[in-house]
Amino acid sequence: MFLWIAIMVLVIFLDQLTKYLTILFLKPIPTFPIIEDIIHLTYVENTGAAFGMMKNQRWLFMIVSTVAIIALLVYLFKKKTQPKIENLSIAFIVGGGIGNMIDRIFLGYVVDMIDFRLINFAVFNVADSFVCVGAGLLMLYIILTCIQEYKEEKAKKLALAEGEDLTCDDAAEASVEESVEETVETPEEALEELPESPLEDEDHE
Repeated sequence: MFLWIAIMVLVIFLDQLTKYLTILFLKPIPTFPIIEDIIHLTYVENTGAAFGMMKNQRWLFMIVSTVAIIALLVYLFKKKTQPKIENLSIAFIVGGGIGNMIDRIFLGYVVDMIDFRLINFAVFNVADSFVCVGAGLLMLYIILTCIQEYKEEKAKKLALAEGEDLTCDDAAEASVEESVEETVETPEEALEELPESPLEDEDHE
């Protein structure tokens, strides 16, 4: 459990550190190109959700984020036997969610800086990245789990069907063996059923 808490703290730390550096160095300038017209670092104050969606809905996002974070934390701490990939995905989502929540509480907006211009994508931040990666890992885990459960269920049905066929065959064999045993006579029984010979009748006379 300590490992997942440590990952959450690390995600929050990386997110807040990058935002602090963004405010310190990027806010005074329009943008800083890492690769010209492909990826830039650009200071943006986002009052909406991740990737700039639904502007000026601060309190709505705070409520929804708080409920989601609490639910995921309860699930993570209550179920101690879930696979590592599920725990890791939840840690990423919670860490990223808390990182953006800190901005909304203390700044009233979320600081974004990663400007991927090759496909004209919305500016986002480190917290958004961890939330998306965590959600992707969680979806992958759910899909793989469903596939595995389907295969296991199919194998059980196939084994059950084969077992029923074997049972029917055993019953049929047993019935045939009983019929054979009923029709086959021992030598003693066969002799008893033979008619008495005429010679034996003459000797008696």
